[in-house]
Amino acid sequence: MEVEAEQTRNLIHHSHKYAPSASFVEQANLKSFEEYKRLYDESINSPETFWGRVASELHWFNPWSQVLDSSDKPFFKWFVGAQTNLAYNCLDRHLELHGDKIALIYEGEPGDRLTYTYRQLHEETCKFANTLLHLGVRKGDRVAIYLPLVAESVISILAVARIGAIHNVIFGGFAVDSIKGRILDSTAKLIITSDGGYRRGRVIPLKDLVDEGVDGCPSVEKILVIRRHPDRQLPCKMQEGRDVWYHEVSQGKSLSHEAQHMDAEDMLFLLYTSGTTGSPKGIVHTTGGYMVGAYLTCKIVFDLKPHDIYWCTADVGWITGHTYVVYGPLLNATTVVIFEGAPDWPDKARFWDIIERYSVSVFYTAPTAIRTFMKWGDEFPNSKNLSSLRLLGSVGEPINPEAWLWYRTVIGHDNCPIVDTWWQTETGSILITPIPGVTLTKPGSATLPFFGIEPAVLTETGEVTDYGSLAIKKPWPSMLRGIYGNQERYKQGYWGMWEGKYYYTSDGALTDEDGYFWIIGRLDDIVNVAGHRVSTAELEGVVLEHHSVAESAFIGIHHDIKGQGLIAFIILRQGNVGSPKLKQEINEIIGKKLGKFELPEKIVFVNDLPKTRSGKIMRRLLRDVAEGRPLGNTTTLADPSVIDHIVEEFKLS
Repeated sequence: MEVEAEQTRNLIHHSHKYAPSASFVEQANLKSFEEYKRLYDESINSPETFWGRVASELHWFNPWSQVLDSSDKPFFKWFVGAQTNLAYNCLDRHLELHGDKIALIYEGEPGDRLTYTYRQLHEETCKFANTLLHLGVRKGDRVAIYLPLVAESVISILAVARIGAIHNVIFGGFAVDSIKGRILDSTAKLIITSDGGYRRGRVIPLKDLVDEGVDGCPSVEKILVIRRHPDRQLPCKMQEGRDVWYHEVSQGKSLSHEAQHMDAEDMLFLLYTSGTTGSPKGIVHTTGGYMVGAYLTCKIVFDLKPHDIYWCTADVGWITGHTYVVYGPLLNATTVVIFEGAPDWPDKARFWDIIERYSVSVFYTAPTAIRTFMKWGDEFPNSKNLSSLRLLGSVGEPINPEAWLWYRTVIGHDNCPIVDTWWQTETGSILITPIPGVTLTKPGSATLPFFGIEPAVLTETGEVTDYGSLAIKKPWPSMLRGIYGNQERYKQGYWGMWEGKYYYTSDGALTDEDGYFWIIGRLDDIVNVAGHRVSTAELEGVVLEHHSVAESAFIGIHHDIKGQGLIAFIILRQGNVGSPKLKQEINEIIGKKLGKFELPEKIVFVNDLPKTRSGKIMRRLLRDVAEGRPLGNTTTLADPSVIDHIVEEFKLS
């Protein structure tokens, strides 16, 4: 991490500030830094007044008696005693004024297209909600959702929230073991899936993967299957008594439904994220505070206007999809675009074609995607009319200045502010970000905190510094409420540092002379691959399932496109020899168990790993080897000669 810090210091030294254009400022929701500072100071000094005023812009069946209850730290409660419903606020609240406005534009990879007005989306959500009730789902039940990015993925999320059940969305790229683990931990009662989906022209057999994943999951009573094509079925098996087709069971269900009144602190969803112990953590988000955070951040950070066509390219299986594909935009009565497929199918201009066709005005994507677009060349975006764009966003990992500048110049034609946002699954919504129209941006910096967020960069002993661990001092509405079934892990993992005075983000950061924040990356054993958090412990556990593997260590290294890539150092059992075939078998296990996005860039077979006398693997030295740097201190190793062998094997691999 010291190398990344030094690189970032060099960026800070040479950074240039970019101001929003006068025409953008003129129409911006916030128009001056003074206005931002006034609201920010109020949100820090009088948080209950600030957040109470924001919350009053939304619908509540019953009001709150207290905005924030901090009496049982770190189990904070927001909008105590209030009742509301997310789906009601996303849909019903808009019907009178915006019922005929387009809510959702969907495009499938093969080119199929659908649009839903707010009224139509409301009707489809109500029908889906009534179908779930018919199948026995009730308030508090956990519902797993494993779908391609189709309209039903949005509808099913809203329907689950509408009836007061708890959704657990599983990314459609996850493989069998990841599905099973999330279903077992959440004790899901029902699974919503599809007969298949599309990725680069191939059919992904989602239902078949679910069938494997639910084997040994006694909580599952029903699997609700959606046809990817309404008029024809993709190949899949249906188990009588357990599996039901949505198009059959939903026939005749009412298009109206009274939304369940939910307490502000009732659980809204579970979302699993990689943990350093190897077992994914079920992050708990509740109703009222999450709704307020999603609403305000989306409104302010993306400077939303009634005429905007908004496209966030994230899958709904990630927190970005929850907050900035589904809930945030719909809470703001925005028109949302979703796209099922890959950016290079059938050609590398597909994203720009979508922006041109639907006149997308706000575009939010990941640095990995931006770097990939750069690699493909300017001719693809230049072949389309992108003049509808007025705001660009970046999410998932730090963006390097070269990609930032390319994004601004080639995609935004130097007319679009860029909001480089920092946040996490656990935070629920954006915490550090430029405010378009207000913030002078610096390529590579997430800049300044959002309202209500008081970040600090700390040493291990809690002193404020300009390089160290990023921490958050005050609670915020959309913060996680714990880890499902393991609140002690929540207390120790997120509030165990610094005597519980700060939320520990596990990210490193720098601050500059302007108080801007520069995010360095993970400090723990989590690797951020293309914006996806990957647990090295989980990978190492899966690799051990191969009969030839005795031990392994995975590390993250710099990758020009993905931000970080994975390198695997593997010790084989006695009598086994490394080979291309063995590497292929190991990759097949990773792909089948966890998903192909977790495949390493390189597998290196070694005789031993660099360990201290206490047995701890010195991953820092493995990163030095992989990135060709001079080796750090090796005197603490139990056997310093091990590292020479690793260097030689890495060169030969």
